Amino acid sequence: MALIQRPYYPIIYIRGYAMTQAEIDATVATPYMGFNLGSTKVRQAWDGRVLRHIFESPLIRLMKDHGYQDMYRGGREITDQLPARSILIYRYYEEADQDFGGGDPPSIVKAAEGLHALILKTREQVCGDDAQALKDFRVYLVAHSMGGLICRAFLQNPTIGSKESKAMVDKVFTFATPHNGIEMAGFNVPSFLGIWDINNFNRPTMAQYLGLPKNSARVDTLNGKFDPKRFFCLIGTNNKDYTAGAGVARKLAGELSDGLVKIENAAVSGTPRAFVHRTHSGTYGIVNSEEGYQNLVRFLFGDVRVDGTLEVEHLPLPPAVAKARTDGKSVRASYFFEAVVSPRGAYTFTLTERRKETHSAILRRFDELFPDAKNAEKQSPRHPVLFSAFLDTRNITVKRSSTLVFSVELAVSTTDYEIDGFLFFDQHVPGEYLFRNTVVVRATKEEDGWKLRYVFADDNWSEKAGTLVEQDAAGTYIPLKSAKGFLGKLRLAIARME
Repeated sequence: MALIQRPYYPIIYIRGYAMTQAEIDATVATPYMGFNLGSTKVRQAWDGRVLRHIFESPLIRLMKDHGYQDMYRGGREITDQLPARSILIYRYYEEADQDFGGGDPPSIVKAAEGLHALILKTREQVCGDDAQALKDFRVYLVAHSMGGLICRAFLQNPTIGSKESKAMVDKVFTFATPHNGIEMAGFNVPSFLGIWDINNFNRPTMAQYLGLPKNSARVDTLNGKFDPKRFFCLIGTNNKDYTAGAGVARKLAGELSDGLVKIENAAVSGTPRAFVHRTHSGTYGIVNSEEGYQNLVRFLFGDVRVDGTLEVEHLPLPPAVAKARTDGKSVRASYFFEAVVSPRGAYTFTLTERRKETHSAILRRFDELFPDAKNAEKQSPRHPVLFSAFLDTRNITVKRSSTLVFSVELAVSTTDYEIDGFLFFDQHVPGEYLFRNTVVVRATKEEDGWKLRYVFADDNWSEKAGTLVEQDAAGTYIPLKSAKGFLGKLRLAIARME
């Protein structure tokens, strides 16, 4: 049997930012630096009750579900042979500890250089002198918060590490990483705020250690240094339950955040991503969550990727608003697109959840969806990308079935209408839905590709075989329409993962 068997490569966990010396000391004093923490609390219900669900921790679940083991034996780190299915904790904060190091936190660059060294050391411990294993060796990097910036600095900055060690990284998964910096009260943290290394999240400073041009307006790009398809960003949308800093951070970050990182700053351009109603860390945190774990293992070990995009063909207006437009008045509106994706058999989690009530729905203006054809600088319509979901044919829950099944709760609604510069209130119900239904998709792999069928589960039983998807020059789609006149296409792109 081969020593290295895809997709079960060693996993290196890189923890996030510890602000104070007390937090650093507490971090170093634990063997797994927080990744062993589980949770029994999901979120608070509408009436204040705490919803209960036992999640043992990502490390324990990887050990129980996928046969991984940790890097410790007899109270020490293993220094000899490691199995390929090993979980390693990158303990870069130890040098900032008063007992183990000099007390000074490492810079992002220094931590990234240490990650390079750890990858090479791990290859040596796993492969030894096995020529085939050395050729096949790869690692997964899994990081929380600032840990994701350490991964990016290692991969993107040409002065850090080596081409050899960078090529050993197969995939990267980040939880709640501020890929475009941190903003407080609407402002990016300043570069001069060196206390507790908070300036690590200043964009000009980030551009420097990420190897990007110094004048970069945004720093959420891999800059061609790593395949974005192999880089996943998990984004939290629950700021309400984030309690760090006595709630000050939550207030400064605002609603469109996980309590610390803005939703718009938590992903890398061009990468697959998912949105979960979790906080940056803590009792309701994103790392110690079932949603986080399910996205993690599907991205690392899954073999199928499904992307969903909504093409809008017609957006109806309420009769009174339509009359105002017919009468020559100017009508303006924006639209919310909500999407929740769940695999078959998921009762305690969703893979991604974008809703108005969690401030994570996709917002588009009418002119973004339907650019003015008379405009010489016409741009393509900004079709909402609803989701990227990873599935695993090896984990099909129904015996003797070769079909993957997942559901998409899909809804389209409007913000308030504005007529000639004034909000329209007469006869209009705020947030009225133009389209809302649950689409159940069945994907069966056949010799010549995938056969996709769908059922609108709000109108029919989801157990039905469903209708074959339709095809046009642009690909596969599910036609969408409502009695109010909404028309659109749910584009589905499904492919095997390499």
